[in-house]
Amino acid sequence: MKKVDINISSAGFPSQFVSDSEKATVEFGLQIGQAIQYEWFRKDGNSCRYYSQWRDFHRLRLYARGEQPIGKYKNEIAVDGDLSYLNLDWTPVPILPKFVDIVVNGMQDRMFEPKAYAQDAISQSKRSEYQQMIEGQMLAKPMLNIIQEKTGVNPFTVNPDELPESDEEMKLYMQLNYKPAIEIAEEEAINTIFESNHYNDIRKQIDYDQTVIGISVAKHEFQEGDGVKISYVDPANVVYSYTEDPHFKDCFYWGEIKTVPITELVKIDTSLTNDDLEEISQYSQSWYDYYNVAQFYQNDIFYKDTATLMYFNYKTTKKVVYKRKIKDNGNVSMIRKDDTFNPPSDMMEENSFEKVEKTIDVWYNGVMVMGTNIILKWELMENMVRPQSATQHALPNYIAVAPRMYKGAIESLVRRMIPFADLIQITHLKLQQVISRVVPDGVYIDADGLNEVDLGTGNAYNPEDALRLYFQTGSVIGRSYTQDGDFNQARVPIQELQSSSGAAKTQMLITNYNHYLNQIRTVTGLNEARDGSSPDPNSLVGLQKLAAMNSNVATRHILNGSLYVYRSLAEAITYRVADILEYADFKDEFINQIGKYNVSILEDINDLYIYDFGVFIELSPDEEQKAQLEANIQMALSKGDINLEDAIDIREVKNIKVANQLLKLKRKSKQEREEKMAMQQQAMQAQQQLKSQELASQTAMQKLQAETQAKMQYRQADIAFEIEKMKNEAALKSQLMDKEFQLNMQLAQINNQGLSQREGQREDAKAKRISQANTEQSKLIEQRKNNLPPVNFESNEDSLDGFDLAEFNPR
Repeated sequence: MKKVDINISSAGFPSQFVSDSEKATVEFGLQIGQAIQYEWFRKDGNSCRYYSQWRDFHRLRLYARGEQPIGKYKNEIAVDGDLSYLNLDWTPVPILPKFVDIVVNGMQDRMFEPKAYAQDAISQSKRSEYQQMIEGQMLAKPMLNIIQEKTGVNPFTVNPDELPESDEEMKLYMQLNYKPAIEIAEEEAINTIFESNHYNDIRKQIDYDQTVIGISVAKHEFQEGDGVKISYVDPANVVYSYTEDPHFKDCFYWGEIKTVPITELVKIDTSLTNDDLEEISQYSQSWYDYYNVAQFYQNDIFYKDTATLMYFNYKTTKKVVYKRKIKDNGNVSMIRKDDTFNPPSDMMEENSFEKVEKTIDVWYNGVMVMGTNIILKWELMENMVRPQSATQHALPNYIAVAPRMYKGAIESLVRRMIPFADLIQITHLKLQQVISRVVPDGVYIDADGLNEVDLGTGNAYNPEDALRLYFQTGSVIGRSYTQDGDFNQARVPIQELQSSSGAAKTQMLITNYNHYLNQIRTVTGLNEARDGSSPDPNSLVGLQKLAAMNSNVATRHILNGSLYVYRSLAEAITYRVADILEYADFKDEFINQIGKYNVSILEDINDLYIYDFGVFIELSPDEEQKAQLEANIQMALSKGDINLEDAIDIREVKNIKVANQLLKLKRKSKQEREEKMAMQQQAMQAQQQLKSQELASQTAMQKLQAETQAKMQYRQADIAFEIEKMKNEAALKSQLMDKEFQLNMQLAQINNQGLSQREGQREDAKAKRISQANTEQSKLIEQRKNNLPPVNFESNEDSLDGFDLAEFNPR
C-alpha cells in the first residue's frame, strides 16, 4: 500500500471576530485542529511537545511501578561498556512503588461526600421564612411555655429544648438542622450518578496520577440514551492550551488523542466512503512511522486497521440577538435573529423595535484524523455546562488539576524521588559486586611444621590428615622443638586466615542505602511513622501520631487536587441533572433511580431543574482529627462540660470544623444552662429560705398564739378552777358552816342540855345539900337539943364509882 508523507505545516488559530455562521463551518474547525496539531506535534529535531510529555509521563510511571530502564545503571557500572565480568541481578529495587502505594492507598481512607446548597431566590426565600419562624419561636418561647402550661396544648412547631438561644446558635442550628427536601434530592442525584459511573475506581486512578506524574484529568459529558457519563482521562494523551493555572481554568481548548479501529470512524461520520477510509488508513500508517505512542502494539494488522484521532473542544463566543418590538396593545415580542442582524437606527426608531444582544461563551466539538486534512466532526456542543447564576459562561468537559505546576512545568512526588531511587539502585548493584567478591575464611598450613610431627603410627602426617583433624576436631598437633632439639619456628603448623576485606565496604554500602532511603523520606515528607516500617520503640504513641500527621500534611496537596476534581464534577453534575430532567427521554427512569432510597423526595426531584445549587465537599476527618476531637470530647465529658447525648451528636457530625463548633456551642450552652440552673437554685434557695423564715415566723406566731391561747385557756381554766374551787369552798364552807352550825346547835343543845342537866344536878345537889344540911342541921339541933354525941356525917355514898362530887364544885 502506498504511503503518504506526513508534513505538519505551520498553522495558527483563526480569528475570533468572524461571524457565528463562519465559526460553524468545517473549514473553521479544521483550521483549529491543525493549529492544535502544529502546537503539540511539530517536530523540533527528533521530538515534539506531545511526545516529550508522553515519554516523561511514561518514564515516571515506570519508576512508580519499579520497572524503570536499567540501561543507565549498566552505563554507570560498566568499564568501557564491558559487562562480561559482571554477573549481577539488574532487576530494579521496588522502592518507589512502596511510597506511591502509601500515598495513594492512604488517600482512599479519606471519604468525602457532596453537600448541595440551594442558592436560588425560591430556596433563599424558604430558608429565610424558616429562620424567621425559628427566631419567632425563640422570642416567644416564654409565652408559649405559659400557654402550654395553662392550656395543655403544644404551640411549638419544633422541640423547645432544641431552640437556639443566640445568633451563633441560630447559625449552627440552620447549618445542622435545616435541610430542605430539594437539597436532599440534589445530593441523591449527585451520589447516584457517581455510583453509576463507579467513581471510586476513577478516583484511585486520579490519585495515582497526582502522585506519579503530578496531573490528573477527568471528563464529564451527556450522552443521549446513556445520561451523564464520568470517565477517567490519561493525562499523557491530553492536549490543552498553555496555562499557568494549576486548575486549568483559562484553557480555551482541550484535546484527547485516541487510537481507534477504522470501523469506528463511520459511526462518527456516516458520510465516509471506502475510498475515504482507505486514504485514512494510508495516512495512519505514515503517522505511526512519524511517531507512534502505541508502539507496544506494532504490527502490520494494527497499522492497517486503526487510526489516530484527536477529539478536541474549542472555546469561542456566540452572540444571542433578539428583535424586541413593542406592539400597539403594549405587549412585547422577542424574535430570535442571527448575529448579522444589524438594521440602521432610523429603521428601528421608525418601526418601534430595538436590537437586543448578549455575548456568551460556547464550546465546539471536533474530531480530526491526525496527520491529515480530514475532519470528521465539527459542531456546536450540545448540553453545555452553564451555571444558572452566570449563563454567559460555559464550562469545558475536561477537568484537570496539577497542584505543583509552575510556568507550565509539572512537578510530582515521584519526580522528587527518582534521583535517590537511582542512587539506591546503583548502591544495590555495588553491594552485589562486593558480596560476589568476598573471599571466605581459610587456613594456612606450614608443611615444614608437619614434617617434624610424628603421630606414632608409623604413617606420615601430611596436610590432608592435618586438615581433616583440624576441621573435624578443631585440634592441631605441633612440636615446639625439632627432632634435632632446635626451637621449631613452625610449631603451630595450621593457622586460620580471616578475610575482612568486604566487611567494611558492605557496611558502607548499607549505610549509603539507608541514607538515600532517608533522603526520599526527607524530600517527600513520608516518614517512618506514615508506613510504620521502623517505628522508634522509645517514641511515645502521641509523638508517632504527630509524625504521621505531619507526613499527611506533606501530601495534602494531592488530597486537595482530588477534592477539586470531585467538587468540579459534582458541580457539573448539578447542571447536567437539570438537562436530564428537562430534556432527556429517560427522565422518569432517572427519577426512580434517584428516589429508590427515598420515595418521599420523588415529587421534589421533578422540579429539581428550576433550582440553582452550590456544591460543597464535606471531607471525613482522618484518624488524627478523629482522635483529637475524641480527646476534646472526653476532656469535656470528664469535666462535666457536656452530656453523653451531646457527645453522641458531636460524633455524628463528619465535618471536623462544624463538630468543633458544635462542641464549643454545647459546652457553652451547658455552662449557661448550669449557670441558669444555679441562679434558679439560688433563687429557689432564697425563696425557700424566705419561705422558711416566713414559715418560722408564722410558726413562732402560731406558737406564741398557741402559747397565749394555752395560757389564756390555762388562765381561764385556772380562773374557772378557782371559781369552781371557790364555789366548792363556798359550798363546802356553807356545808361546813351548816354542819358547824348544826354541830354548834347540837353542841349548844348538848351544852344547854349539859348546863340544864348540870344546873338540874346542881339544883338537885343543892337541894340535896340543902336537904342534907337541913337534915344535919336538924340533927345538930337535935344533938344540941338532945345533947347527943357528935354525929359522923361521912358516908360511903359520898364517893361514887366513876363520879366525884368535886366535879359539881363551882368553877
